[in-house]
Amino acid sequence: MKYAYYPGCSSHSTARDMHESAAAVARALGIELVEIKNWSCCGATAAHQTDRLLAAALPAANLLTAKDMGLDTVVTCAACYSRMKASNYEVSTFTDMKAAVADVVGREYDGSVAVRHFVEILLEDIGIDKLKKMLKKSLNGLKVACYYGCLLVRPHEVTGFDDPEDPTSLDRLVIAMGGTSVDWPYKVECCGGGLNLTRTDVVTRLSGAIIEMSRESGADCIAVACPMCQASLDLRQKDIEKETGRKLDMPVVYITQLLGLCLGIPEKDLGLNRLMVAPGAILQAVK
Repeated sequence: MKYAYYPGCSSHSTARDMHESAAAVARALGIELVEIKNWSCCGATAAHQTDRLLAAALPAANLLTAKDMGLDTVVTCAACYSRMKASNYEVSTFTDMKAAVADVVGREYDGSVAVRHFVEILLEDIGIDKLKKMLKKSLNGLKVACYYGCLLVRPHEVTGFDDPEDPTSLDRLVIAMGGTSVDWPYKVECCGGGLNLTRTDVVTRLSGAIIEMSRESGADCIAVACPMCQASLDLRQKDIEKETGRKLDMPVVYITQLLGLCLGIPEKDLGLNRLMVAPGAILQAVK
């Protein structure tokens, strides 16, 4: 299995653990990720708020390179996934946008390159049955609150990823790993990720509510598939505690980090040392 891999900007900064864990899991499962040469920013999250053409053209430039590679494009970041899917939707739906994007990037793009999140590859190309046979360890009933956020599943007509109100993709992976998928009502609530640098007060309020609900639902940790969500829930947790006066201490990990542990991949190769909230409960459970 070979794919054109778009790592995105965050994989080289705040979400290196996302990149490291996905790459390690891919190697363990025999997935070949070929990084798109000279890739550039997809525009998330600011471009679509200021310039519709720029928001479509930035991802299209990368997708054209992937088209030359003759491969589906795989991303690990939900924000990048959202913007690339949106670009495909724009150029394939609106002829004027298709022409405008071609003028910007210097070449016509028809929106035909398949854009898939890494979770899709795990579920559809590897498959649950095969995945379970490759696991070396189990989550042993660890209670996991799977958090999807906004960008992975919305708008559904653009992303087409899972159910926009009650998605189950991450839950299915957790169950396959021997964990307990927590039933909770905040799995698609907004964490305020796009406001992390401008309105931290909003982020702490929204993310605080999500973490509190995960605790009330009995979760031992939260699993995510988006670096913006991870930053809001993990990086801002100390700010939330200062604001509310309540100790949270809720580990927030990427689904690829959980899977990597169950595949027997060493902790150091999964970026677990980069987490702000130590994943002690998780490490104790995985055996």
